Amino acid sequence: MFLKQYYLGCLAHASYLIGDEKTKSAAVVDPQRDIDQYLADAQSHGFKIDYVILTHFHADFLAGHIELRNRAGAKIVMGMKAQAEFDFQAMKDGESIEMGDVRLQFLETPGHTPEGISVLVFDLAADKKTPHAVLTGDTLFIGDVGRPDLLASIGVTADELAVMLYESLDKLRKLPDSTLVYPAHGAGSMCGKNLSKETVSTIGEQKEFNYALKPMPFETFRDLVTSDQPEAPEYFVYDAIKNRQERSDLESTMKSSMKALSLDEVLGMQKQNAQVVDVREAIDFEGAHLVGSINIGLQGKYATWCGSILSHDTPIVVIAEAGNEEEAVMRLGRIGFDNVAGYLRDGMAALESRPELVEKIHRITAPALAEQLAAPKQPLVLDVRSEKEWNGGHIAGSLNIPLPHLQDRMSEIPEHRSLVVHCEGGYRSAIASSLLSRAGRKDLLDLVGGIKAWNASQLPTTTDGATGAACGGSTACTT
Repeated sequence: MFLKQYYLGCLAHASYLIGDEKTKSAAVVDPQRDIDQYLADAQSHGFKIDYVILTHFHADFLAGHIELRNRAGAKIVMGMKAQAEFDFQAMKDGESIEMGDVRLQFLETPGHTPEGISVLVFDLAADKKTPHAVLTGDTLFIGDVGRPDLLASIGVTADELAVMLYESLDKLRKLPDSTLVYPAHGAGSMCGKNLSKETVSTIGEQKEFNYALKPMPFETFRDLVTSDQPEAPEYFVYDAIKNRQERSDLESTMKSSMKALSLDEVLGMQKQNAQVVDVREAIDFEGAHLVGSINIGLQGKYATWCGSILSHDTPIVVIAEAGNEEEAVMRLGRIGFDNVAGYLRDGMAALESRPELVEKIHRITAPALAEQLAAPKQPLVLDVRSEKEWNGGHIAGSLNIPLPHLQDRMSEIPEHRSLVVHCEGGYRSAIASSLLSRAGRKDLLDLVGGIKAWNASQLPTTTDGATGAACGGSTACTT
């Protein structure tokens, strides 16, 4: 048996290729939308990808089932409760797919979603009775379980899903302790709150260390798995719906999106409300960028923040370093944002003769900010981290508006004071600063290194709430 895990760090997403060396039949489980790696590995091992299995309708990315069906001829396989526009093979609880010495047996494990399944993987040449592994999708993670409150499945409440999840975990808990656990996500995913950085475990280890697998009354379990969950980006519902639909594959959308646009074309589209996203690193963007563009750097959680900040139904234009345009467009495609109209030809070099179109955002160090905060005329510090992060320690007097809410809450930011924006390390504050700049804010500084740099400089933080006095008497500065 051949079993390989593929881990996509920017989306904290794990997918799998399982093949039988004897029959050369293979299956891919929960693939990402760009599928070349699966095709390349299958070809190098002589496998034919006969099946593509979705453990559920994912909300945080667009899966590659349509792509593998179109390019490899793979049959799409899902659980019995799945409802989709495309044809698929529906598997009942306990049913199996046989691939020579490999058996894939399906367990209905709803809870994160109603149609959720897990896949038991048997290496029949080694042990016909004990499953070698279980691919748990978003039902069971390493250290956590799939949250039942995403509301990606319309008409099903968190309480109803929690009941399903409670019963599904009891089913997984009964598997042999030696069975390897391979989930669909790891640390950084918003599909749970306590995911481990580890990407594989065993049932025995999870029974010992995973809080959600401990025996407990349902009411206690429900309260645990529904509390303190991270805020889900708005695009999650969009992707959950798109994963049910018959749609264009990534290859087709890339062909239509990879258009080199002149500066005049970009400016014309910008006037028509196109979203211009500059994917360079923050220091380069803040040094010089096209007026009105938004910075979401490729080097961070680019797709997730694009899904949170950008719209999926308004044209997007990309500005990138030469050679990075295709990656920027493809990673938007991973979350189903196929509305890219093209990219600026020659990137920022296209603006060399148009200085009136170039803006800068100034940066400030932590010690320099401390000096300004000690002066009579203090700047307002805008902290765009989550409320939970802010409550754990923040700069005294700061205003907390989490980045996902910034565009809707800009009216809460006083206009009579200069503004210093920060997050944990600088990635989110660069996005926030670009949004504020686009909205016309001029007296704007970005804190280099964020709260990490502030703490490294041994400057004070507090856990107290911001006060009107600290914000210059403005009640808009309270949280």
